[in-house]
Amino acid sequence: MSKVATLEIDGKKYEFPITIGTENEVAIDIKSLRGDSGVITLDPGFKNTGSCESAITFLDGEKGILRYRGYSIEELAEKADFLEVVFLLIFGELPNKEELDKFKEDIKHQSEVNLDMKKVLRGFPPTAHPMGMLSSLTSALIAFNPKSVNVDSEEDMYKAIVKLLAKFPTLAAWTLRRKNDTSLENRDNNLGYVESFLKMMFQESGKEYKANKNVVAALDRLLILHADHEQNCSTSTVRIVGSSQAGLFASISAGVSALWGPLHGGANQAVIEMLEAIKADGGDTSKFIAKAKDKNDPFRLMGFGHRVYKNFDPRAKIIKKAADEVLAELGVEDPILDIAKGLEKAALEDEYFVERKLYPNVDFYSGIIYRAMGIPTEMFTVMFAVGRLPGWIAQWREMRLGKEPIGRPRQVYIGENLRSFKELDNR
Repeated sequence: MSKVATLEIDGKKYEFPITIGTENEVAIDIKSLRGDSGVITLDPGFKNTGSCESAITFLDGEKGILRYRGYSIEELAEKADFLEVVFLLIFGELPNKEELDKFKEDIKHQSEVNLDMKKVLRGFPPTAHPMGMLSSLTSALIAFNPKSVNVDSEEDMYKAIVKLLAKFPTLAAWTLRRKNDTSLENRDNNLGYVESFLKMMFQESGKEYKANKNVVAALDRLLILHADHEQNCSTSTVRIVGSSQAGLFASISAGVSALWGPLHGGANQAVIEMLEAIKADGGDTSKFIAKAKDKNDPFRLMGFGHRVYKNFDPRAKIIKKAADEVLAELGVEDPILDIAKGLEKAALEDEYFVERKLYPNVDFYSGIIYRAMGIPTEMFTVMFAVGRLPGWIAQWREMRLGKEPIGRPRQVYIGENLRSFKELDNR
């Protein structure tokens, strides 16, 4: 006999089935609640609400576990490259050599961006925020690909996915080049996905560009770590926009906009801004550690602790090593990075932070790596978007193939009761 949950309202009992996931997550299926009882649940921020069933990503915040399609993030970051993980997330299995080679070639063949997209980009002033440009450019892809994706056709779905994966890094790199008011570079198909992305960002006119192998490896790992993270704000946005049967490009554009917020994708930017503020104040890390401990002080240490992980962020363990390697390799001398190291040391050793499990998170280390690479602070969230793209695509594809109903949350109305209209002269 299947398990049920019983809810009693005004003396009347209602039974709802219990759903158990493959990792023993327990959920009460309340989709019949309003129809049966006329009552809804209230859950601001949807912190206790499961919006879907998904086979893509599993995370356990209490135990610090993150897995893509059953594979641990630790093993994927060590053994796979980014495009292998992209394939895994979207299509469900790691590719064999033939599948991976075809996937890479298909992406290369779709990498060219319509020249008119450059006109769209040049319509933005160099002062525009890169995320605003990226969201608009992603949406503009619809104009050059007006045919809607037939989700019942595997071929159509594959072509749309490959097209977006191919063009998105170019659009992302172009936002930096527009910000710097430099020429727009296209992808070098002789290079790998990550290395060509770096070249498109940093190629100087008339000069040969050669990416540092350790930097390429670190960025590859960073993109893997950001590739998906269950039903976060931007991913939920992609799914709910897509549930209206909006196309892939429109849904991803909405995800880019959601990621832009400082409480979501802008967190690594906030880390560097905090470090710069500490430097401007004299660079005394002990002073700001004390401020962070003071309940009456509004100062917050950015990049420490996590909304989901109640233990050490498993991604932070991996990227800390990459950050150490990149800093050593590049030999960057930067007082901001010295301040970051001081805060990291204090947080890992100080009893106050250890007891509360306020460890440096992935945003803390990714901000440090991006700065060491010479990536401007305003571009940090764009880098996040490039990494998160495969997760958004995978979630959109899963939602559309699963024929999920259109998202339509309810509300509890707390406004005025029925009132009579007053003529203008009587107001």
